[in-house]
Amino acid sequence: MKQHIFIFLICLGTTLSGWAQTKVTISGYMRDGANGEGLIGATVQIKGQTTGTVTNEYGFYSLTIPQGNYTLVYQYIGYLSQEKAVTLQANQKIDIQLSADQVQIQEVVVTETRPDNNVRSMDMGVSKLEMKAIRSMPALLGEVDVVRSIQLLPGVSTVGEGASGFNVRGGGVDQNLILLDEAPVYNSSHLMGFFSVFNPDAVKDVKLIKGGIPAQYGGRLSSLLDVRMKEGNNKKFGLSGGIGTISSRLTVEGPIQKDKSSFIISGRRSYADMFLKLSSDEDLKNNQLYFYDLSAKVNFTLSPKDRLFVSGYFGKDAFKFEDASGNSGGFKMNWGNKTGTVRWNHLFSDRMFANFTAVYSDYDYQLGVLSGSQAFEWTSHIYNYSGKADFSYYLNARNTITFGISAIRYQFEPGKAIPKSEESIFNPLELAHQNSIEYAAYIDNEQQLTPQLSVQYGLRFSAYNYLGAMTVYDYVGENNEKKVPVNQRTYGKGESISFYTNPEPRFSLRYNLNERSSIKASYNRMAQYVHLISNTTAASPLDVWSPTTNNIKPELADQIAVGYFRNFKNNMFETSAEVFYKTMKNQIDYRDGAEVLLNQELEGDLLYGDGRAYGLELYVKKNSGKLTGWVSYTLSRSERKIDGLNMNKEGEAQWYAAKYDRTHILSAVGIYTFNKKWSFSSNFSYTTGVATTFPNARYEVEDGTLVVPHNTEGTRNNYRVPAYHRLDLSATLTPAKNEHRRWKSEWVFSIYNVYAKRNPFTVYFRQNDENNASKIQTEAVRLSIFGSILPSVTYNFKF
Repeated sequence: MKQHIFIFLICLGTTLSGWAQTKVTISGYMRDGANGEGLIGATVQIKGQTTGTVTNEYGFYSLTIPQGNYTLVYQYIGYLSQEKAVTLQANQKIDIQLSADQVQIQEVVVTETRPDNNVRSMDMGVSKLEMKAIRSMPALLGEVDVVRSIQLLPGVSTVGEGASGFNVRGGGVDQNLILLDEAPVYNSSHLMGFFSVFNPDAVKDVKLIKGGIPAQYGGRLSSLLDVRMKEGNNKKFGLSGGIGTISSRLTVEGPIQKDKSSFIISGRRSYADMFLKLSSDEDLKNNQLYFYDLSAKVNFTLSPKDRLFVSGYFGKDAFKFEDASGNSGGFKMNWGNKTGTVRWNHLFSDRMFANFTAVYSDYDYQLGVLSGSQAFEWTSHIYNYSGKADFSYYLNARNTITFGISAIRYQFEPGKAIPKSEESIFNPLELAHQNSIEYAAYIDNEQQLTPQLSVQYGLRFSAYNYLGAMTVYDYVGENNEKKVPVNQRTYGKGESISFYTNPEPRFSLRYNLNERSSIKASYNRMAQYVHLISNTTAASPLDVWSPTTNNIKPELADQIAVGYFRNFKNNMFETSAEVFYKTMKNQIDYRDGAEVLLNQELEGDLLYGDGRAYGLELYVKKNSGKLTGWVSYTLSRSERKIDGLNMNKEGEAQWYAAKYDRTHILSAVGIYTFNKKWSFSSNFSYTTGVATTFPNARYEVEDGTLVVPHNTEGTRNNYRVPAYHRLDLSATLTPAKNEHRRWKSEWVFSIYNVYAKRNPFTVYFRQNDENNASKIQTEAVRLSIFGSILPSVTYNFKF
């Protein structure tokens, strides 16, 4: 304890040192000169010194330095740098607008931060993809996809096509906090995981944080995906969009009051269902299969110290199958996200930046049979209402302190089923609503101790209250058997059922070995209070989300990571190697034969235990030139040890591979600018097959005419499907006349799965009696989502 106090006093002394000199503050906003958008992560540097700062998520910067004469250098990749000579005798506010560098060769730059940012910044386990690079990569059926793009980064994977979300460093899809303008997104996929909900025309910035997560963020164990929408052009009106193989997009933006306020509206819709209506087949005519999303945002400069942002997202997927012959009752399924965010930026002083946020989020999913004796409709919702206040205090050139508070109100409506016809065999059923509140407070300081050594240390304190009105039980049982509810208790509305608290310390360190290389280390503790309950290999939109309850405890994770970062050839090449080790508590699995949907005693089917993940991530990226891109490789393991599963002879649980464990993940991305008209790109990915459970025996009933597969060892995930690998190619044609016209366009030609690999999504078992009618045979069947080449053409335009 004395050592911790001593270290704290040293840091405090360093923080407060140097105040004998008179200090002044220079602050302001850095924006794109063409459209007024704030530039995130732009740098302000004192020429000839290492002193400097970067802009925040709204383009704001603040730098406190001694009085004197300086030359300030404003920089942002892809823009012309500006130098400004200043005499600082008092605080000054300087707003800067940077212009795009028109004399650059037309290569695609795959980073939007300063070239040596990976070496000099505190960021560790952080990946940023510039939207220009994402748009240049090959796309499935022409749909540019944010989530599919980040799956090509180290430490990130998916269980395959047709699976929602992504996995980071051995965690589940629910262990990623996905924010769209600070609003949570529970399902980031359209069409069962083939496409993401983020319209690329409306996205401004994408950042994935896998480690070294600042104390400002919490609520998930594995990662943060922070997606920021464009603010809209506050100088002139613009129109852009695209017509693709399965969908079309349209975006309109412009000023409400020039240089003061702006708006952007962006919509997208697929149209497979429109072609179905042209069919002469009555069965196909009435079917539906489509998705749509609408993004909108407005912002207002209320005063030199105040800005207001209002944004929203509305998206839906719909699937309906009707049998015109009447032989089937038909089937429907849909799901969607709705979010709304209101943010107010306020400058209390040149050093104090504040952001106040109110967020609404609604994730709903529905399932139903349309007619007949089994007709029913099931609906479910997850509502979030949250508010938070975040403050940044730029104490001096060596210390940036952030602190804040937040509260999230969760309202879960896990399921309501009602019969949809008079002859339906179903009775009305509604699971009890669940309510809870999550609170958090944090403080964090990024401090430069010496020109070589910087640290970031902070503490997040979270609390969670599970609330009535609710009747709750305790569940008791042995190992893999269904647990029995006991000890019934009833709580009134708003009455506390269970209360949890968790301190979540964070620490990061960066030591510059020289101008080209550095060593970084980080430690995170994270707590998670909402959980995805899924008993399938791949998560789907209909999986059940549950809050932490009196039986389901908060998930906890501790992660340590160490990395070496090195740049070559004047920052043209960027390399890194990171190792990580993560332990997780209160991980959730399920007993054999568990029922997930509309189960009033779901907690009786759940099992709990520990998890661990560890690995090595290697990354090489070429930032500039005609050929850009990156290669990443991850060697890792993700394992679980759950009470009641994989028991040895002594009755002890053994470690087993998690369903998202991938031993090897290799990705390569290349983007080549041939000339001003043509550019080409390619992706290649290879991953170890997912872990799954296979039977090793079967029960035979009625002299072998009925068989039931069975695993006699009771092992979980005892087999792997074959490895996954795929190559994609694309070419972009930009007409030469674009340079002389306001209407600009391009054609994008893509080929997905170039060599037609039938990658296995999973392997399942079925009974086949074709060869021997007297005795049913069991056979394994490989299920592939795609098994052929998928070409596409997209026309993009901008006015």
